[in-house]
Amino acid sequence: MRRRVREGDREAFAQLYEEFARPVYNHGLRLTGDWSTAEDVMSETFLTAWHARTRLAEDGGSLLPWLLGIATHKADNARRSTRRRQRFLARQVPPREVEDFAARAAGRIDDARRLRAVHAALGRLRRQEREVLALCVWSGLDYQQTAEALGIAVGTVRSRLSRARKKLARFADENTAQDREPRVHRGEVTSVAAIAALPVREELT
Repeated sequence: MRRRVREGDREAFAQLYEEFARPVYNHGLRLTGDWSTAEDVMSETFLTAWHARTRLAEDGGSLLPWLLGIATHKADNARRSTRRRQRFLARQVPPREVEDFAARAAGRIDDARRLRAVHAALGRLRRQEREVLALCVWSGLDYQQTAEALGIAVGTVRSRLSRARKKLARFADENTAQDREPRVHRGEVTSVAAIAALPVREELT
């Protein structure tokens, strides 16, 4: 697969997309907290991967760490753009709010509220801690694959993940009302405490 992708085999790249588009999208969603932005992150990730295919190492295992490494940078760029846009909008006169009474929108509004809540908890982490947590815990990469995705040492992955877990455990302790615990969209982890406790897959041997 690596050789075919490096050589520009479009069929191989289509296969790569079919296999990893969903994990890349989920990773973008966890880092940005916005479904639309996550879709942009996914599209930009595969576009960048296509243009950068000749720099892909010939030897190695799954291409998922490579893709998630690209997606991590795209998500970080998207977050910075969002912050700039929010600062701009904050200086504008807000439009008059129009309440939407459509019943079919209620579920999506509730999901968006809950997603914002869990993303707010993750937003209290440093960016580097959040990225390692998303790759190791949610995307299922082992320490070595996460180090490959981010271009850092395995020991750095371990230390960042440890700090992230401790902080999330503390945040969970602060939130004593169980009904205020956020859940992640589409059936994923529902508790900040559970996120902190999830195991990490050991390195492949």
